[in-house]
Amino acid sequence: MSERYDCADAERRPAGLDAATRTVRHGGLVVLPTDTLYGIGADAFDQVAVRSLLAAKGRGRDMPVPVLVGSWRTLDGLVERVTGDVRDLVRAFWPGGLTLVVRHAPSLSWDLGDARGTVAVRMPLHPVAIELLGRTGPMAVSSANISGQPPATSVDDAIAQLGGSVDVYLDGGPCSAGVASTIIDCTGDVPRVLRAGAVDVAALREVLPSVQVPVTTR
Repeated sequence: MSERYDCADAERRPAGLDAATRTVRHGGLVVLPTDTLYGIGADAFDQVAVRSLLAAKGRGRDMPVPVLVGSWRTLDGLVERVTGDVRDLVRAFWPGGLTLVVRHAPSLSWDLGDARGTVAVRMPLHPVAIELLGRTGPMAVSSANISGQPPATSVDDAIAQLGGSVDVYLDGGPCSAGVASTIIDCTGDVPRVLRAGAVDVAALREVLPSVQVPVTTR
């Protein structure tokens, strides 16, 4: 049976974080709040748990699972090389609604889907998420909804879609943004926007004027 914890309650929050931490360490699934949308997460290095995450969403390996981290420093251990552009974007927008697609370090023993040597990484701006990630390390986290269905902006939305497939639900209240993160591909010579979202194009260009933007997101 799934457990739900109200993290707005000072007495329930520690118990919820403890339960979520145990669940992740034992290969289970957790729904957690972020600043953009609710996410369904698992240990990024537990291949069986990541497969369970994809199964819970009804999602195939052709859509690899992003990774959330709890600090800037974690990025250095996950990627092949942190470029100047990546460093500038991290300094400007992390924690926050910006996901960076980078080439991961070849030594990492994870399987997030058919990512072809890349990983999408973000540091969320939410105290519950940051505290959980500080305990667990990097987590594979996708939006907490069935693939093709509306994303969850509250824990009730997530429960309605994912039900008993998730072990622990952390209720952090409604998401402040309610929109998905902006995604930038940083694997080429010039970073390019793959998806417009929580961070707008004007803000990106103030930091990185060279960023490529599809016509539909200008």
